[in-house]
Amino acid sequence: MSFIRRHKLSIFLSFSCLSPGAAWADRIVLKDGDRVTGAIVKKDGQIVTIQSKNFGSLTLKWDDIASVTTDQPLNVVLAGDRTVKADIRTQDNRIQVAVPGAPQVVAPSEIVALRNDAEQKAHERLLHPGLLDLWTITGSLAIAGAKGNAITRAVTTPLNFARVSSTSRTTAYFNSIRSSATVNGVNAQTANAIRGGWGYGRNLTGKVFLNGFNDDEFDKFQSLDLRVVLGGGAGYHLWAGEAGKLDILGGGAFNRESFDPAPRPVFTRKSGEAYWGDDFTFKVNSRTNVIQGFRMFNNLTETGQYRMNFDVGATTALTGWLRWTVSVSDRYLSNPVPGRKNNDLLYTAGLGFTFAR
Repeated sequence: MSFIRRHKLSIFLSFSCLSPGAAWADRIVLKDGDRVTGAIVKKDGQIVTIQSKNFGSLTLKWDDIASVTTDQPLNVVLAGDRTVKADIRTQDNRIQVAVPGAPQVVAPSEIVALRNDAEQKAHERLLHPGLLDLWTITGSLAIAGAKGNAITRAVTTPLNFARVSSTSRTTAYFNSIRSSATVNGVNAQTANAIRGGWGYGRNLTGKVFLNGFNDDEFDKFQSLDLRVVLGGGAGYHLWAGEAGKLDILGGGAFNRESFDPAPRPVFTRKSGEAYWGDDFTFKVNSRTNVIQGFRMFNNLTETGQYRMNFDVGATTALTGWLRWTVSVSDRYLSNPVPGRKNNDLLYTAGLGFTFAR
């Protein structure tokens, strides 16, 4: 343990010993002899969080702890995902779990998790959320314009919805842009596109999950009246940590797209697709988060044709709900309508909001 950390813990111990609350505080003794008192909040994996009166929240490694004693019952998760409400106390390098009427002694490695009542309530909410629980909504409304030799107007409205529980993840999105320009009295639209959809993933194991999704899209300047995609498959939680997560996934989809080119006629394409991609989130710091998603759709009906979807966004907290947002949404089509480009890109930057329930 570093000198600074040892010094902090030593000062904390001195204050704790003088405090009237020390008589009922939880106590931890580290293998190097340092002692910590306070209220144990939780043990999550190898990290133990304890709330001290004078120094706030401290985190310790479970393997660095020589002994632990609680004076208030905790929710103790044992092997086999069995949860009991009990005091715990280290005795002869093992932990006595003082369950009323059925005390037992276990090895430290058999303590899967510890939670105080507030943490247990939050954990159970993740396991069994209500219909309106756990939703996070982020979005913005950006308006830009100019008036002079040219009159321009542009409106963009990116919105994202996410609901993450211990066993599932539900998402939805909406992104649109509409802009026009008037030059020498002649008015014309310069962009008109709408993208939206939803996705749902359900864990089968700690690493493997099933997923389904729907994407809908309109893009006037790609001559796309409507693209509807329904698909599903499986994925794997490749990496997860306090800073973020990375999932890889793949499966199959059905794509129906209707085009209205100029000159006509209108035509429709239907195809089966195989897809693969990733979902990535990363917490850059306490204020900034990045979310990225990529999908490659390989056409199985007309082999050699394909589509690519790429979305990335970043939000930086300015206040409790106000955010600075940047987002990019790219769509690539290998076989567009003749005379149209393969790639269409939407990007926005400006003030946004986040609400969580």
